[in-house]
Amino acid sequence: MCHFKSALLVLFACLLTGTVYAQDETPAGAEPAPAVETTAAAETQLDYNPDDLDVDTTALAGHNAWMLISCALVLFMTAPGLAMFYGGLVRRNNVLSVLMQCIFLMGMMTVLWALYGYSFAFGDGGDYFGNLDYVGMQGVQRYWSEDLVVGETQGGPVTPMYGGSPDTKIPRLTHMLFQGMFFIITPALICGAFAERMKFSAMVVFSVVWGTLIYCPLAHWVWGGGILAFGEEGAWMGGALDFAGGTVVHISSGISALVAAIMIGPRMGFLKEPLQPHNLTYTALGAAMLWVGWFGFNAGSELLSDDLTSSAFAVTHFGAAAGAVTWAMVEWLKIGKPTVLGASSGAVAGLVCITPAAGFVQPMWAIPMGAISAIICFWCCSVLKHKLRYDDALDAFGIHGVGGTVGAILTGVFATRACWNIADGQPLGLIEGNSSVLVGQIVATVVTVVFAALGSFIILKIVDVTIGLRVTAEAEQRGLDLEEHGEEGYTLA
Repeated sequence: MCHFKSALLVLFACLLTGTVYAQDETPAGAEPAPAVETTAAAETQLDYNPDDLDVDTTALAGHNAWMLISCALVLFMTAPGLAMFYGGLVRRNNVLSVLMQCIFLMGMMTVLWALYGYSFAFGDGGDYFGNLDYVGMQGVQRYWSEDLVVGETQGGPVTPMYGGSPDTKIPRLTHMLFQGMFFIITPALICGAFAERMKFSAMVVFSVVWGTLIYCPLAHWVWGGGILAFGEEGAWMGGALDFAGGTVVHISSGISALVAAIMIGPRMGFLKEPLQPHNLTYTALGAAMLWVGWFGFNAGSELLSDDLTSSAFAVTHFGAAAGAVTWAMVEWLKIGKPTVLGASSGAVAGLVCITPAAGFVQPMWAIPMGAISAIICFWCCSVLKHKLRYDDALDAFGIHGVGGTVGAILTGVFATRACWNIADGQPLGLIEGNSSVLVGQIVATVVTVVFAALGSFIILKIVDVTIGLRVTAEAEQRGLDLEEHGEEGYTLA
C-alpha cells in the first residue's frame, strides 16, 4: 500500500508540473516494478496496473498528458480560433461560410487522416512518400495479443508506441492525433485567400486532394525521414530545421493560398469599394484563441514535457508579443492610430515566424524575429497586395506564406545547440558561425514553395474544369451563407 500511494503521488506531481525523472533514477519511497515478460513487438507498451507503476511509467503518463492537452489546444486553434479570426474579417453575409469551412474540415480531414493520411505522412516508405503500414489505424490502435504474458496471465491488450527519438516514447495513437490536428488546420488556413467567392464543393474537393498530394508528402519529407529531414542521410543540403511546421504548414498553405487567390480572381468590388470586416470583436477574440492554442502547436511539437518544452513555450509567447506590439506601433507611426486588427494580425505573424524556430532559438531571439516578421507581413498585406492587385481576402499568404518564409530563414540564423543539441555538439545557426544550416533552410523553403505552388495550380485547374471554382456573380452578391448553406449568421426576431 505504501508503494501504491507513493506511485500515485509521483503520477499526480508529474501531471501537474511536467516534472519527470531520468530513466535510471527512482523517486524516493518507490521501488522498481516487477519485471514483465513479453514476446510482443519491440515498440509496444503494456497496460499497467497501478501497483506496478515505476519511474518510466510515471514519466510516460506525464508526457502523454501534456501531449493530449496539446492535441486539444491545436484543434482549438481551428475552431473556435481560426473560425472566429477569419469569420470576423469577412462581410456579414459570409460569416457562416467561413465557420462552416473550419467545422467541416475538422471532420473531413480527421477521417482522411485516420484512413490513410497518417500512413502516407509517417509510414517508413522512403525519401519521398510514406507507405500503407498505418492505413485504417493498423499498427496505431490498441490490439489484443495472445503472445503477451503478464505474470501468469496469457494474452492482453498492447499499445503500439511511437519513439521518434531515443527520449520520446508516447502511444502512437497520441502522436497520430497530434499530427492530425496539423492536417486539419493547414487547409483551413488556405480558405482565407478565397473567402467570399469559392464554391463549398470546390473547397471540399481541393482540400481532399491537396491534403493527400501536397501536405502528406511535405510532412514526410520534413518529419518522416524524407528528403528535407534534418540530419538524415540523403537529405537535400542537410535538411531543414522545422520544429513545428514553418515549411509543412505555413509556407505550404500560404503559397497555395496565393495561387488560389490569383486563379479564382478578386472579389467583386476589390480595390473599387470598401470590403470592410464586419466584426472585429470576433477577429480579436479569435487571435487571442490562436495565441493560446499555439502553445500546444509549438511546445507540443517536442512530444515530451521537459526542459525544451519550456523553452519552446517561452519562445512562442515572446514571438507573439513582439509581433503584436510591432505591427500596432508601425500603424501608429504610419496612420496615427494603432488598431485592434493590426495588433491581432501582428500576433499571428509573430507566431507564424517563430513556429519553425521554436525548439532551436533562445527566447530573447524570438523578440526580434517576431518584430521582423510583423514589419514584413504588414508591408505585404498593406502595400504589396494592392500593388500587384491580387485579392488575398484574409491575408493567408501575407501572414502565413510570408511569415513562414521569414521564420524558416531566420531559424538558420538564430538556431543554437544550447536549445537542442541536434547535431552532436556541432554549431547550428549563423550566430554560432555555421552557415550550412542557413543554406539548408533556404533550399527547403524554395522546394516547399515550388512544390506547393505547382501542385496547387494543377489541382485547382482540374477542379475548375470539372466542377468550377467560383460561385456565380448573383450568389456572391447575396452572400455565401444563404447561397451555399441556406442560413443566415444574423437574424432579427
